[in-house]
Amino acid sequence: MQYYLEHFGVAVAAISGVLAAKGKYVDLFGVIVLALVTALGGGTFRDVVLKTPGVFWIHDSSYVVTAAITAVATFYAARFVRFPAAAFMIADAFVLGFFTILGTSKSLSFAADRIDSVVLGVMTGVAGGVARDVLLNTLPVVFRKETYLYATAAFVGAGTYVLLEAWHPGAIGNRLAAIAIIIGLRLASLQWRFTLPEFEL
Repeated sequence: MQYYLEHFGVAVAAISGVLAAKGKYVDLFGVIVLALVTALGGGTFRDVVLKTPGVFWIHDSSYVVTAAITAVATFYAARFVRFPAAAFMIADAFVLGFFTILGTSKSLSFAADRIDSVVLGVMTGVAGGVARDVLLNTLPVVFRKETYLYATAAFVGAGTYVLLEAWHPGAIGNRLAAIAIIIGLRLASLQWRFTLPEFEL
């Protein structure tokens, strides 16, 4: 289950990396680099922190292939299909949901405690996007005011997953429910502009 979810997340992340390059005059090579950074960055950070036997995409290069093929396909599809303006944010919401829960799940499997697993899951969810935006010389999505609920949605979803695992360890629905919560909160915040209170001096 984890393997297939990771491949799906990598593919969607690659798409978001390509869409983020729209209007930036990035060539095909640059687009592939952005896709790889977006798709592999969060998982790389997670595996380095957890000190796993090997970083997931180095251990299995099929993740790199998935990201690269998806990037090239999206790059050329964009020449014939006009993606709606919201396509990037929708793709990014799916990336956030999948990678956050995959990061939380793997952290738990490596005996990290529940709080650390939630934190590491959120970092896994946002790290690839942050690296992508830094390469594009733009303020990372997670820090933009108009982004609305982003890391907050990831925290809620990761926390929910940890609780579900405590009640029903190993249930397939735990991951799917937590991913759905993150995506749902993120998309709802975009639709209705939910925000947290701002700190004002």
